[in-house]
Amino acid sequence: MNIVLLGPPGAGKGTQAERLSAKYGWPQVATGDILRNALAQGTELGLEAKKYMDSGELVPDEVVEGIAAERLDNDDAGVGFILDGFPRNTHQAEALDRYLSGKGRSIDLVLNIAVEAEMLVRRLAGRRACRGCGANYHVDFNPSGEQGRCGQCGGELYQRDDDNEETVRNRLAVYTKQTEPLIEYYRPGGRLVSIDGSKTPDEVFEAITGAVEKVPVRE
Repeated sequence: MNIVLLGPPGAGKGTQAERLSAKYGWPQVATGDILRNALAQGTELGLEAKKYMDSGELVPDEVVEGIAAERLDNDDAGVGFILDGFPRNTHQAEALDRYLSGKGRSIDLVLNIAVEAEMLVRRLAGRRACRGCGANYHVDFNPSGEQGRCGQCGGELYQRDDDNEETVRNRLAVYTKQTEPLIEYYRPGGRLVSIDGSKTPDEVFEAITGAVEKVPVRE
C-alpha cells in the first residue's frame, strides 16, 4: 500500500510512520533521511541538494522530487511505502502523482494527523534534553523530577533552538501556508482520512490501522 502521512510539526508523523512500517513491512520514506542518504552516497541529485543546503537555501522542489523518485525506485518500496514529510506542497504532490502514474501506481491512502496549534506549541516548546547523556524530557508530560537537571545523570537540561515558542509558531505558519493545501489536493477521490492527533500515540495508531484495513486490497 502507498501511503502519505500529513500533519504539522509535533503531530507525531515520524512515530506513527515507524509503527506502521514495523507492523506492515512497508518502508518509511522520510524527506530528511533520503536527503542525507543522497548526500552520503554522493549522487548527482544529492550533490545538487548540497549546494543549496550549504548556502542555507531551500532545496528546490525539482531536486527533492528527483531524490524521492530515486528512493521509491528501490526494490523495498515496490510493495508499498509510507511517505513522511513528502510531498510538502502541491507542486511536489503533482510530481509524485506523475511519477507513480508512469509506474502504473498511485497513492492509496492519505492520513492527515490533525492537532490544534496551541497543543502543538505546548508539545514542542515543552521539550527538554540533557546536555550530558542526551535523555529527553517534557516539562508537562515527562518531567525529570529535578528542576533543570537530568533524572538519569544530573546533567543540565536545555531547550533546543527549534523548540522555542517563537520558532515553533513560525514552523506552524510555514506548514499552514505550504502544506495544508495538500489536504484539499488529496480530498477528491476519497483517499483522505483525518486522524485526531490529540489522543495518545496508541489511540492514534489504532485509528490509523483502522483506516489502513478499510482500504480495498489490490488484485
